[in-house]
Amino acid sequence: MTVTARDRLIVGLDLPTIGEAETIVKALGDDVLFYKVGYQLAFAGGLEFARDLATDGKKVFLDMKLLDIDNTVAKGVENIVRMGMSMLTLHAYPKAMRAAVEAARGSDLCLLGVTVLTSMDAQDVIDAGYQLDPQALVLRRAEQARAAGMGGIVCSAEEASAVRKIVGSDMAIVTPGIRPAGSDRGDQKRVMTPADALAGGSSHLVVARPIVKATDPRAAALAILDEMRGAL
Repeated sequence: MTVTARDRLIVGLDLPTIGEAETIVKALGDDVLFYKVGYQLAFAGGLEFARDLATDGKKVFLDMKLLDIDNTVAKGVENIVRMGMSMLTLHAYPKAMRAAVEAARGSDLCLLGVTVLTSMDAQDVIDAGYQLDPQALVLRRAEQARAAGMGGIVCSAEEASAVRKIVGSDMAIVTPGIRPAGSDRGDQKRVMTPADALAGGSSHLVVARPIVKATDPRAAALAILDEMRGAL
């Protein structure tokens, strides 16, 4: 089956209320298939909203960045599988990843290991207590995610090319921090345009503010999809 730009664009519903998220989903209609639900919306009723999206035929990337003891991670993953989610994030710690993989075995849930947040630069990584620079830490966690049997990883598009060499062609590489040329970076420090991200090895692009905060969200999404199609 051919994977299209529509399959690869994930619109981040980084919004404070379900009403605002519903407005965006309605505005984007059939042009967008895939949505991300993260902390902000999850704590405003977004988990039930995510379940409803999946029931309506949309794909949902549940961005929960799980990290806990093995049993707690496993039990959480089991329930998320029942919700019909398409993707789920965990922090890329080996024990947590192995527990999640076992819990999701036999399902269609794609588990993603979060490597280094795209809002972090070299100094932020040092401040967090790591002795590696961001790219080295990303590559180490990519190796660990592959070894654990994860479905993919989350990293900056800047690191996607190097990560692709480690994880091979089958694992997903999901890259946030995507900004069309000329758009505001916001709080992201490691960003890339949609075309460059796909050319560099990303399989899925997460775009939030450039779409959901646009004057015309549908037009913004269509422009990004056009750029993606040109790169595929």
